[in-house]
Amino acid sequence: MVEQVFTLADGNQKTVEKVIFDENVHYLHMIFGKDEGLPEHFSNSNVYMTVLQGTLSIGLNNQEIHEYPKGTLLKIPVDTKMNVKNLGEETLELIVVKAPAPTV
Repeated sequence: MVEQVFTLADGNQKTVEKVIFDENVHYLHMIFGKDEGLPEHFSNSNVYMTVLQGTLSIGLNNQEIHEYPKGTLLKIPVDTKMNVKNLGEETLELIVVKAPAPTV
């Protein structure tokens, strides 16, 4: 078999899974319930964030929090301060791709 196959978590429990973490790309799958999210941090690569379910509430650098619905793809540059939250009622599900893969 040439291809590698990966299975993503299913459900509504808080999940941050590193699906692919290699020298080429970091591919993460995240699920957050209401008022859950990530600690505030700076992006260590270019980040491509796809909202699969729910509404993403995100503050970038010194901007106010913006909300993005299902079907939205965000491109966030390296060294951007990020505050990722689910402030909505529905479960938030994201795919996060970091490219190129961070070296730190």
